[in-house]
Amino acid sequence: MGPASALLRDVFGFDDFRPGQGEIVDAVTAGENVLAIMPTGGGKSLCFQLPALVRPGVTVVVSPLIALMRDQVRGLREAGVAAGALTSGNTPEETDAVFDALHDGSLKLLYLAPERLASGGTQRMLAQAGVSLIAVDEAHCVSQWGHDFRPDYLRIGELRRTLGVPLAAFTATADAETQGEIVTRLFDGAQPQTFLRGFDRPNLHLAFQPKDSPRKQILAFAAARKGQSGIVYCGTRAKTESIAQALREDGHAALSYHGGMEPDARRHVEERFATEDELIVVATVAFGMGVDKPDIRWVAHADLPKSIEAYYQEIGRAGRDGAPAETLTLFGPDDIRLRRSQIDEGNAPPERRAADHGRLNALLGLAEAFECRRKTLLRYFGEEHGGNCGACDLCDSPPDTFDGTEAVRKALSAALRTGESFGSGHLIDILIGNETDKVRQRGHESLPTFGVGKDLSRSQWQAVFRQIMGRDLMRPDPERHGALWMTEGARPILRGEESVTLRRDTIDRAKASRPVARTLVSEEDAPLLSALKAKRRALAEAQRVPAYVIFPDRTLIEIAERRPRNLDEMAGISGIGAKKLERYGSEFLSVVASEAEAMHPTRRKLAGKSSGALYDRLLAAQAKLARGAHGTDKPLSCSASQLAKIAELRPSDVDTLERLLGERRAERFGAAFLEVLQEG
Repeated sequence: MGPASALLRDVFGFDDFRPGQGEIVDAVTAGENVLAIMPTGGGKSLCFQLPALVRPGVTVVVSPLIALMRDQVRGLREAGVAAGALTSGNTPEETDAVFDALHDGSLKLLYLAPERLASGGTQRMLAQAGVSLIAVDEAHCVSQWGHDFRPDYLRIGELRRTLGVPLAAFTATADAETQGEIVTRLFDGAQPQTFLRGFDRPNLHLAFQPKDSPRKQILAFAAARKGQSGIVYCGTRAKTESIAQALREDGHAALSYHGGMEPDARRHVEERFATEDELIVVATVAFGMGVDKPDIRWVAHADLPKSIEAYYQEIGRAGRDGAPAETLTLFGPDDIRLRRSQIDEGNAPPERRAADHGRLNALLGLAEAFECRRKTLLRYFGEEHGGNCGACDLCDSPPDTFDGTEAVRKALSAALRTGESFGSGHLIDILIGNETDKVRQRGHESLPTFGVGKDLSRSQWQAVFRQIMGRDLMRPDPERHGALWMTEGARPILRGEESVTLRRDTIDRAKASRPVARTLVSEEDAPLLSALKAKRRALAEAQRVPAYVIFPDRTLIEIAERRPRNLDEMAGISGIGAKKLERYGSEFLSVVASEAEAMHPTRRKLAGKSSGALYDRLLAAQAKLARGAHGTDKPLSCSASQLAKIAELRPSDVDTLERLLGERRAERFGAAFLEVLQEG
C-alpha cells in the first residue's frame, strides 16, 4: 500500500478512491500541472488535500468563498490534518496561529481568498513559506464571460510563475471555451495534464414541472421533505423573501439570502445553514458556489436557471455525500422571455450572445424532453448513458406526446400575419377566436387565422407557445415589448418540410398531490438512522461545528445499514478515519447497541422459535440489497410482518414469494431470500 492509499484510509476513512480520483491524485502528487473537471460531489477536494499530505512543504489552496474555506479547514482538523485559512473573517488569534504554523513548518494546507493575492505582502510571505503546490478550487472563476468571474483569479498565473511550483486547477463545469481560458490564464497556454471525469450524478433525482401556481408547487415539494436541508433558487431578491416567508408560515425553518443583504446578515445565514440539519435557504444564485455542506437533500428552482451549465452546477449542491437527493425545476414562458432578453441586452459580442442562446436552448430542451432526462443532460456534456436512468420524472412517468405540427404552423402563421409584433397572449386570443378590444382595434378578427385554434384551450395554447420558444422556433424581441418573431429553424415546419412532436402538460389542479420523498434507508433502519442523527447533532452542538464535520449523512446511513458491533467493524465504515474512530467510534457504537436491544415487536413474537433465526437471516439478506445489487437503486424494504410470514411459511418458489411481497420486492429480494430459505 503506497503512502496515498494509506492516508486515504487512515485520515479520510475511505478504502478506495471514487472513480477517476486515483489518477488525479497520482498526477498532482507527482508535481504535474493538472486541470481536473469533475462533477460536484465527485470528490474534488480530496484530489488536492491528499497530495498535500504526501508532498513536502505547504499547499496553497485558492478558494472563492470564506464559508467554503472555513468548512474545509474544520473538516481537515477534525481528521487530524494541520490546515488553516487566512480570511477577513479570522480573529487575530486565528491569524497568529496560522502564521505560527507556517513559520514552524507544521502547516500542510493554507486556504486563501483570491483577493488576498492583490497584496504584495502575501506573495512575499508565500515565497518564504516553502510552498510546494498551488491548488485552485472553482477554477472556472477565471473565465471573464462566466457568471462566477472573479477578477483576482487572474493573479493566480503570476503567483505560479513567481513561486515556480506546479498548479492543480479544479472545477465542476467548464465547456471547451472556459477550459481554453483556464489554460491560457493559469498555465500560460501550456496544456496541463487534463482529466475530464463523468458528469453523471446517479444519486440525484431530476424533475421539471411547468409553472402552475409556482409558490404552491414549491411549498408542496418542501412539505414532502420536511426536516431535510434544502435550497430554493429564485430569479429575484423579492421572491426569495416572499417564498421564505411562505415556507415559515407552512412550518419550515427557512431563511432568505441575496446580494442585497448586508455582509453580516449573509454570513449569519451561511453559518446557520452549515450547522443546522433542517434549514431551507431561499436564495438567488449569490448563494451556493462555496457551499460545502454535503448533506443537502434537495434543490428546487422556482425560476428557470440561465443556462444548462448553471442548472448542472446548482443542482449539484444536493447530495454531495452520495446519498439520495432530489431536484425540481419550475419553468414557464415568462422565464424564457426573461432569459432571452438578458442575453440580447447584454454587452457580450455577437458570437458570445449566440453561444449563450445555445446554452439556454440546451436547458429548454432538457425541460421539454420526451425521454430520460439524465440521457439528455449527459448527452449535452458529451456522454452517453446506456439505458433509462430510472431516477428522473420522465422515467417515473413517461410524458404524453402528440403531433404538434399543425398547432405550431397555426401559431407561426398568426405571428406572421400580425407582422411579428405581438406576444403570445394576443396571438392566443386570435387563435381561439377571443374578440378582445385589442383584437378589434387592429382588425385581427378578420384574419384567416382568427379562431382556427379553437380545438385547444387557452392553457393548452400557452403550453404550445412555451414549447415553441423552448425549441427556439420563435424568440421574444426585447426592443418591442417581447413581440415574438420567427427564427430560421421554424421555416421548414411552416413550409411542411418537417414535423414537430409536443408534450401535453399533465397539470391537474383538482388532483394535485404532494410528491412523496425518497427515503434514505429502509423502513427497518429508519429508527436507528434517526438515533444516529440525534447523537451527531448533540456532538456538533457541543463542539459548535456543523453536523457533517462529525460525520456526513452517507456515513450514518452506512452505520444504520451495516450495524457494526465493535470498533474493528466501525473502522470499515466509509468516512471514518483513525482520528474520528478514536474520537467518536464508541459514542456511535453505543447508539447501535442500544437500538439493537430494542427488538421489533414482530421479531419478539418469534423469539425461541426456529423462524426467529430465519427472520434474522432474511433481514441481513435484505440489508445487503436495500439499495439493489450495485448499491445505487432507491432504498426498498419488506415490512416486519412480511419477513415474519416468509420465515413461518418458508415458500420454495418465486411465484409464492411474489404473492407475499409483491412484484417489486420479489424482484429485488426473491433470489436472495430463496437462498436463505434453502439453507434452512
